[in-house]
Amino acid sequence: MKKITATLIAGLFATAAFANSPAPAPAAAPATPAPAASTQAPQKAPQEVKAEAKQEVKQEAKQTTAASK
Repeated sequence: MKKITATLIAGLFATAAFANSPAPAPAAAPATPAPAASTQAPQKAPQEVKAEAKQEVKQEAKQTTAASK
């Protein structure tokens, strides 16, 4: 009988030790998210942007001069 109670008490100590141990840490998430290339429009070079802006300004100037005549 003493062996059974000693085993039960040892079991209680073991379960108490495991119950108080910290939970394992969750898996770490990646530090940088993957780029979402499909949601962003492709970026143009600055020279192309400037050329397009100049063309738009010229077209607007032509339209305003044509409308004023």
